Amino acid sequence: MKFLADMGIPMGSVAHLRRLGYNIAHLREQGLQRLLDPEILEKARDEGRVLQQAATGLAQGATVSVREGQIRVRTLPI
Repeated sequence: MKFLADMGIPMGSVAHLRRLGYNIAHLREQGLQRLLDPEILEKARDEGRVLQQAATGLAQGATVSVREGQIRVRTLPI
């Protein structure tokens, strides 16, 4: 399973997941800090990645999976 971390995910978390063997890309590493949400979802879908997102102002984050025109959101405790 491949992941795409958006700007709300700390780079330290990405590094930790890589050490555990996960295939994860971060928008910052690709110079895509200003990408709009619909473009982020499209990128995740096109690359077959599960989007990892942490929304500010919420008590929890979410993992968003985009496949075959469907968007699945699973909230995660932080």
